[in-house]
Amino acid sequence: MKTKIQKWGNSQGLRLPKSVLEAAGFAIGQEVEIQPGSRQILLKKSTAPKRRRPRIEELLAKMPKDVKALEETWDKPRGREVW
Repeated sequence: MKTKIQKWGNSQGLRLPKSVLEAAGFAIGQEVEIQPGSRQILLKKSTAPKRRRPRIEELLAKMPKDVKALEETWDKPRGREVW
């Protein structure tokens, strides 16, 4: 199977058919490792654990219970602002 390397913005891209990805066990959005070699490029499934963004509930649970939010003011109101 042949394909072309194409320009995408300031990068280059290579489209892989769905059948090729499925045959190799890859999924859309999956992280991969790229290993350049002599006249070849090897794609491997990433072995690094998948990072996810923490949920707000998890972050709040880590806060000390005695923390109190403070209101900050940097300047006097201008115009018709109401404080």
